[in-house]
Amino acid sequence: MTDLEFSCTGVRPEAYGTGPTLLFGLRIEESDHQPVHAVALRCQIRIEPGHRTYEPEEVDMLADLFGEPGRWSTTLKPLQFAHVSLTVPAFTGVTEVDMPVPCTYDTEVASASYFRALTKGEIPLLLLYSGTVFTGRQGFRAEPIPWHKESTFRMPVQVWRDMIEAYFPGTGWIRVRNDCLEELRRYRSRHALPSWEQVFTELLTAAEAHGRRAP
Repeated sequence: MTDLEFSCTGVRPEAYGTGPTLLFGLRIEESDHQPVHAVALRCQIRIEPGHRTYEPEEVDMLADLFGEPGRWSTTLKPLQFAHVSLTVPAFTGVTEVDMPVPCTYDTEVASASYFRALTKGEIPLLLLYSGTVFTGRQGFRAEPIPWHKESTFRMPVQVWRDMIEAYFPGTGWIRVRNDCLEELRRYRSRHALPSWEQVFTELLTAAEAHGRRAP
């Protein structure tokens, strides 16, 4: 049976993608150096939040995902980051390919909320591989990639930040229900506010002032 070994060699932002995309470098080695005609590869990427420490400001920002720090021993569970499919061209022995991973800035998605909360350091990732490898010296033979194939990688937080800044420089966005959006639009119209930033700034200022007045 064909035995493939996988490792992640690095990650960088895709400079010319249609949307936020990270390029993960994969190194794939066939242990017997038999010719591989192609690999229909699937990769599931998980975030392993329990495999790093956090600064105080990061702890505050992660409360919506994991709750109070006293509960983190039970709530700091893996988060789904991405499912990716990739066709690897023919090779013999070893090959290296880029695996594009589309990303989102939607903070309703757990992975994006987690990334945004981090200020520095590295993000522990687990890459789980599956799919089909096509091999054989004479003709084609299709074999499944065993489910136990995996590798780990620690992605620098700055890589994600650089990618987001490239696609959304100095900005962000949130998703709200239509009825909430309509109420915000009425508020903006009533107060003749020039921008959505001004809407949120006024609402936050009013909420803070109310909080200070409360007994």
